[in-house]
Amino acid sequence: MTLTSANVLSDAELDQLDGFLYSDLVSEDCLDLIGVHGLFSALNISPSPMDDATLQELVFDEEPKWESEEQKQTINTLLQRFYSEIGGNLYSDGEIELPCELSLDAEEGEDISPLAWWAQAFMEGVFTQEEVWFNKQTEQDVAEMLLPVMVASDLFDEADINKIRDDEKLCAEMCAQIPELLIDLYLYFHAPEK
Repeated sequence: MTLTSANVLSDAELDQLDGFLYSDLVSEDCLDLIGVHGLFSALNISPSPMDDATLQELVFDEEPKWESEEQKQTINTLLQRFYSEIGGNLYSDGEIELPCELSLDAEEGEDISPLAWWAQAFMEGVFTQEEVWFNKQTEQDVAEMLLPVMVASDLFDEADINKIRDDEKLCAEMCAQIPELLIDLYLYFHAPEK
């Protein structure tokens, strides 16, 4: 068994993690599984690693009301494995599957689409380490590569981005590029010679 396959969460483990993230034991501002995937994608791409305590603070917003030490260990282990699984997928230069449709159409009863939520969490990971993502050498390249995620996130009220969002066809094309651009960003920071 490879390291990557050892870290792949089963459907039951994903359900367990998702259930915890939606429980009353966590803050209302806790990320859901889609948000965690977005955040962990950004943090795996980042050229600078983040410590576990900060990572958990970004996921949970505040310390969960753990029912037991065993529950805390189980959930934290699932989060670490999920983080490693996403990192392994990026490292293998394979196809990245997002945990949501590549569409900005919100589900019934929701304010934003799951992709927008994923993109917002991804951008939170970027903003947390903005200085390592955007320096004098990388700023232009990274901003161009991040444009589809920025458009999907709906966090930016800038004329150029709003123009793209208003063009339904162009916006859909940009959203479809997100899995590929994750690999491009990862290679940009971790294999610049390629």
